[in-house]
Amino acid sequence: MRTRRPVAAGRFYQLDGNGLKNEVNGYLKLGSRPDKPVWALMLPHAGHVFCGDVIGKTLGGVLLPSRLIILCPNHTGYGTPLSVWTRGQWLTPLGPVAIDEELADNLVNSGTGFAADDSAHLGEHSIEVLLPFLQEQTKGLKIVPVCVGTRNPGILAKGAKGLARVLKENPDAGLIVSSDMNHYEDENTTIKKDEEALAKALQADPEGLLNVVEKKDISMCGAAPLALALYAARDLGGVNAELVAHTTSGKVSGDYEHTVGYAGLRLYTDSRMSG
Repeated sequence: MRTRRPVAAGRFYQLDGNGLKNEVNGYLKLGSRPDKPVWALMLPHAGHVFCGDVIGKTLGGVLLPSRLIILCPNHTGYGTPLSVWTRGQWLTPLGPVAIDEELADNLVNSGTGFAADDSAHLGEHSIEVLLPFLQEQTKGLKIVPVCVGTRNPGILAKGAKGLARVLKENPDAGLIVSSDMNHYEDENTTIKKDEEALAKALQADPEGLLNVVEKKDISMCGAAPLALALYAARDLGGVNAELVAHTTSGKVSGDYEHTVGYAGLRLYTDSRMSG
């Protein structure tokens, strides 16, 4: 069986399973149940000590489906523009997470640019860091990891058509976007840049999001995965977005000159839920 082993355990989060389980559940208790079904979430992927509260507030209380497509950025430069891990399992200190091979094949066979490619995921931390939270929130979890390595609007819009079709044909599947916000600038600059990017996300405007991060030099690593999700939502009839939490690393580190922003979004769409 094809198995991906953790690369961030002991650095971004606890290696000890019992300690990790307790930590994650403590963060999840910070969340509250939404009053309508959540279609997708955007969650940060830094060390749990820095962004665990944002993950917990955003994810906690949400009734997630057990089948999840997870879109993450590409920090390593390996792989294809839309790289899908299609077989086997991923390990965390909390145990294995199975790949939803049927859902992965549907995505790869959609003819919209997704490719079976493990190489983008081998050293990539931005899905792995979220898995312990998702494991505790949803029993019987199965995932489709997708590493998004392009900000080309044409590629993302084309891929979104396949993603939307797969989600529509599998209404028991959900969507997670992994992204941090602006990186390594002072607190005021990071907050300002984050707010500009988040404004476009809250308007469900993928083109606007891609444009503003480019023109304003906003180092939001998951802008492309979020844009892909927003394009897919548009193909499904539209989406409403809610900002649940927003903070920076400075609140934990005390370093307000070199901060990273973290935000949590909940996305709702009525059309897919009823269709």
